[in-house]
Amino acid sequence: MPETIPATCPTGTSDPQVVDNDPCPACAHPDCRTRRAARQPRLRGHTAEFVAEHRTAAAVQARHPGVVVWFGEATQSYWAAAPAGLIEAPDIDTLLLGLWRPARGGGPQGPPRVTTTGPMAAVPA
Repeated sequence: MPETIPATCPTGTSDPQVVDNDPCPACAHPDCRTRRAARQPRLRGHTAEFVAEHRTAAAVQARHPGVVVWFGEATQSYWAAAPAGLIEAPDIDTLLLGLWRPARGGGPQGPPRVTTTGPMAAVPA
């Protein structure tokens, strides 16, 4: 019997030979969320799995005129098209920090440097 990894996912295993395509019913593990979302219908391009993230992105965009903010379901990251450039952040706090620093002149480290992580990191600037 394969060993389970409850900290990551109740149905996940440490055995690479075991493939479990059934997502957990309610865990927050990125792979399970992606599998649950794949089985859900889309409403205006979004799935119900990520409704909270889409609402958060819309609220941030409403408070930042001139900035387009969205949540990418494929990357499970928040994104912003800001005057300083494209920002990808793993969570909303990191995105807000990326939006705040350029608006405030960069903070103690000098001018802000917008960096991209994740899949877009390989794309040249």
